[in-house]
Amino acid sequence: MTNILAIDTSTEACSVALMFNNELSSDFALSQRDHTKQILPMIDNLLKAANCPLSQIDAIAFAKGPGSFTGVRIGIGIAQGLALGLDKPMIGVSTLKALAQGAYRVKGASRIIAAIDARMGEVYLGAYQVTDEGNVQLMMEECVIKPELVSNHLASFSFAENITYYAGTGWSTYPDMMIGLKDGGTLLPKAEDMLIIAKQEYINGNLIAVQDVEAAYLRNEVTWKKLPGRE
Repeated sequence: MTNILAIDTSTEACSVALMFNNELSSDFALSQRDHTKQILPMIDNLLKAANCPLSQIDAIAFAKGPGSFTGVRIGIGIAQGLALGLDKPMIGVSTLKALAQGAYRVKGASRIIAAIDARMGEVYLGAYQVTDEGNVQLMMEECVIKPELVSNHLASFSFAENITYYAGTGWSTYPDMMIGLKDGGTLLPKAEDMLIIAKQEYINGNLIAVQDVEAAYLRNEVTWKKLPGRE
């Protein structure tokens, strides 16, 4: 029985989720600038409500991005601090993949194009399909791209418009990126969807040591500074 705590502050929301004794619990709140103030009390309240001692957590899952540069850093920093104190491994989860998992949970979507508004006239983009076992799989490398290039970029993947869903804030900002997709009912990533992905990653042994954690900003000019002493 694997107990995992998931943390996400990568967008304009704070989100935490807990898998403890095979029961999932979660909390979600919109937070434009108060991620640091909100996330720790949310974690504490979730653990208390589940009667889960922090020492019983087997791994800490974190949203590795893409998303808000500051938000990604906050979430990773908190997750690193918890994992370091517990001497437990970490599991990085793409925010785009979490969006796809959310569209699968909400709408039963089997093909999802996730896009997050990246500002600067661009979106973070990822395309996914769901296997027969219910696992969300990446169909293309996640990237940052101009909205007007999205349709051509995805042309080779032959997404059928009547069965392909969209998810993420990129579509509300740039609704004409691709026409005919169905609403996946998922605007922001949630830790409860991260948790489903993280559980499979744990089973597969895809764990990260605290000192090896990296963010996925996708923009080359942005670098992630690891713990002191790491290059």
